Amino acid sequence: FAFVNAKSYQMLSGSTHDLIGRSFLELIHPHDQAHVGERYEKRIRGEPTLPRYEFRMVAACGKIIWVELNSVLIDWKGAAATLNFIRDITQRKLAEEEREKLQGQLVQAQKMESIGRLAGGVAHDFNNMLQVILGNASLALMDLPPGSPLTESVVQIEKSARRSADLTRQLLTFARKQAIVPRVLDLNAVIAGMLQLLQRLIGENIKLDWLPAPHLWPVSIDPSQVDQIMVNLCVNARDVITGAGRISIETRNVTLDNTYVATHPECLPGEYVLLSVSDSGHGMDAETLAHIFEPFFTTKEVGHGTGLGLATVFGIIKQNLGLINVYSESNQGTTFKLYFPRGEGVATSETEAIRPAATGVETILLVEDEEMILRLGLRILTQHGYHVLTADTPSAALQIAKAHPGTIDLLMTDVVMPGMNGKELREILRPGHPEMKCLFMSGYTADIIAHHGVIDSDVEFIQKPFTIQSLTEKVRMVLQKGG
Repeated sequence: FAFVNAKSYQMLSGSTHDLIGRSFLELIHPHDQAHVGERYEKRIRGEPTLPRYEFRMVAACGKIIWVELNSVLIDWKGAAATLNFIRDITQRKLAEEEREKLQGQLVQAQKMESIGRLAGGVAHDFNNMLQVILGNASLALMDLPPGSPLTESVVQIEKSARRSADLTRQLLTFARKQAIVPRVLDLNAVIAGMLQLLQRLIGENIKLDWLPAPHLWPVSIDPSQVDQIMVNLCVNARDVITGAGRISIETRNVTLDNTYVATHPECLPGEYVLLSVSDSGHGMDAETLAHIFEPFFTTKEVGHGTGLGLATVFGIIKQNLGLINVYSESNQGTTFKLYFPRGEGVATSETEAIRPAATGVETILLVEDEEMILRLGLRILTQHGYHVLTADTPSAALQIAKAHPGTIDLLMTDVVMPGMNGKELREILRPGHPEMKCLFMSGYTADIIAHHGVIDSDVEFIQKPFTIQSLTEKVRMVLQKGG
């Protein structure tokens, strides 16, 4: 430095004695020193180089400042020198970084929406086909005589159908299109009931620590989603632990204030229940962390992971208006922190006992536009003693209900049908059958349940593909509910 004006002193927090005679490169950020020095040398030698460019400087207080330099070659006391004009562009660079961050979030949101449309587009038809496969395989198993050589083959068909259904369900959950029925739950009680299952999943060489907080606030979530979260997180933790290790599960009440929300704009201030799952595995580097919630991203070998586990967890958390953070370093383990909004009301038990009816004598109106599923449902329900009226369209269902002289105890209908959805059909039938219960079934419900209030006190939902047992239990439960 041979000359520094007052504005430069102010910007760099120095004084005349601090700067005059020092090397300009001393104030350049270490990552930028090489290319700034290279351009200076070219300019001094009279070689062509850009007169204006950007880099970082470090003020005397340690603050990093982005500057734009406009430099020209001059003669200073008979020697080559440069006259430099420096402009502080820190705020502009911060704004650009924020725009890039928002652009990245927009691209991610658009990618998730595309996956959601893809999942929703195939889920309804795909799950209908799986329903036919699974239902008929189950019926075949019931009809086969003991010791039949076909039994093992049919069992494998049934297992494959269930695995395919699980994959579709995970994809829908990631896309936030999976139908859910939230309940006010005690998260401690739900997880405590899973500990034996989780221990079997992770193996005897890994110690499972359970640290529940006392007086935990309730949360509102579908119980099956808690199962999905815990299984996915614990299986992922198991897979990154070599030999003996430890997985810790902890809960506690937390309040997120405006200060926290300022750095996490995806959440709202308020009271949350925190669920932490930590492992002693090999951890993740920054590059891996940046992609772990993307669908189909996996660090596992081919054939050892679908890449949907953490994407499923992410989808569940966002679907329930929560927040998820991950903390990990190579060789330091990983901690997942999941924040669930505090639920209102009194927590109920995870499961409720259903008393099976001695015989099925009620009348069921079964409405399904897929002929094979309609025949399958008729066969299952008739075998369990119910009187079944079938219709392949909503309009046909209205005519059948009008002509039927007796009561209709249960409307069992697909949600998505041509011409009229299940909710609209139910509303038309309700005045003539005020005591009629309703059971919706679908492989893909999208927003019809979440935004139109399909689920209420006398309505239940069953996800396709379902097993014979799950269907008959659900029908018994609905019919036994009070009016």
